[in-house]
Amino acid sequence: MVRKIDCYGDSMEEIIREHLKKIETLREEISKKIVGQKVLIQRLIEALLANGHVLLEGLPGLAKTTAIKTLSQATNMGFSRIQFTPDLLPADLVGTQIYDMKESDFKIKKGPLFSNLILADEINRAPAKVQSALLQAMEERQITIGESTFNLDSPFLVLATQNPLEQEGTYPLPEAQVDRFLFKVKIGYPTREEEALIMKNRVFDTPVKINPVVTKEDILKIRETCSQVHVDEKIRKYIVDIVFATREPQSYSLSNLKNYISCGASPRSSIYLEQVSKVHALLQGRSFVIPQDIKDIGEDILRHRILLSYEAQADGVTSEDCICQIFDGVDVP
Repeated sequence: MVRKIDCYGDSMEEIIREHLKKIETLREEISKKIVGQKVLIQRLIEALLANGHVLLEGLPGLAKTTAIKTLSQATNMGFSRIQFTPDLLPADLVGTQIYDMKESDFKIKKGPLFSNLILADEINRAPAKVQSALLQAMEERQITIGESTFNLDSPFLVLATQNPLEQEGTYPLPEAQVDRFLFKVKIGYPTREEEALIMKNRVFDTPVKINPVVTKEDILKIRETCSQVHVDEKIRKYIVDIVFATREPQSYSLSNLKNYISCGASPRSSIYLEQVSKVHALLQGRSFVIPQDIKDIGEDILRHRILLSYEAQADGVTSEDCICQIFDGVDVP
C-alpha cells in the first residue's frame, strides 16, 4: 500500500499543491461574506469533497443559511432553497405528475431537489412524510415520481439547518435520517471582534459579490485525489477502536460511560471517519492520514450517532463529553 503512494513521488505532491490552491481560493471567497465561522467553512468544504450531507444546528442569525448560499455561488453549482414548514408535502420536494390536456398524458414536473446543493432550512419543522421523501434522495441519490426514477446530478449535497429542540414548533429528526448526515456541526456565537465587523458591514450595507472560483469538474477531480490518500492499517484499527468504544466502553477501560450511552455509533461512523480523514489529510497538504486527522473530525461525525441514556441527561453529560473521554481513553497508534 505504501508503494502505491510512493509511486506518485513529486507528482502526487504537486497535484495536492494545485488542489490546495483552489481550495484556499474557495475558502477566501466564502470568507468575503462570512465573518469568522472557520470551523463551519472547513466542514462545508470537507463535506463537499467527501460527498456527504451536513446538518447545521444553531440559533437564528448565525449565518447558517448565508454560508450555504455563499458556497453555491463560489462553486457555481445549482442551488435550491427549501423552507421546511409543518404544512410541507413530499411533492413540494421531489415534484409531481401533471396532466397535459393537449398531449392527453401525464408529464413530470421536477421539484427543487433536482439540483446540486440543497438548502433544507429549518429541517426539523417538517412532518415525517416529507423527511421520508428527503431520505431517499440523501441515501440513494435518486428520486422516484410515480413509476419513474431519476438519478440526481453529482455533486449532490443536502445542507440542512435546524433550530435547537427547545424552540417552539420543532421536532426531533428520526435516528435513521440523522445517521445519513456526514457531519452535525454546532454553530456558536461570534467573538466580540467578529460581531463588531459583522455590524459594521451591515450598517454600511456594502454589497459583497461572490465570484465562482471553483467548478464542478474541479470538485470531482479533488475527490478523486482524496480517494488515493493512504490510510495505514493501524489507522483503520484506531478508527474501529473508537467506534467500538462507543458500543462497548467497558472494553476500553471506560466503564463509567456504559450507563451514559444507550446506543453506540453505527457502522457509517467507521466509513465516514476514514472517508473524511482522507479529505482532511489532503487539506493539510499530506498524502497520508495520521491519528490527529481522526481527532480533528471525530466530534462532528460522532456527536449525532451516539444516543445518550436518561441517566446521562440527568447528570448533564453530553455526547461531546463522551466523545472526549473516548479519544482520551483509546490508545493512539
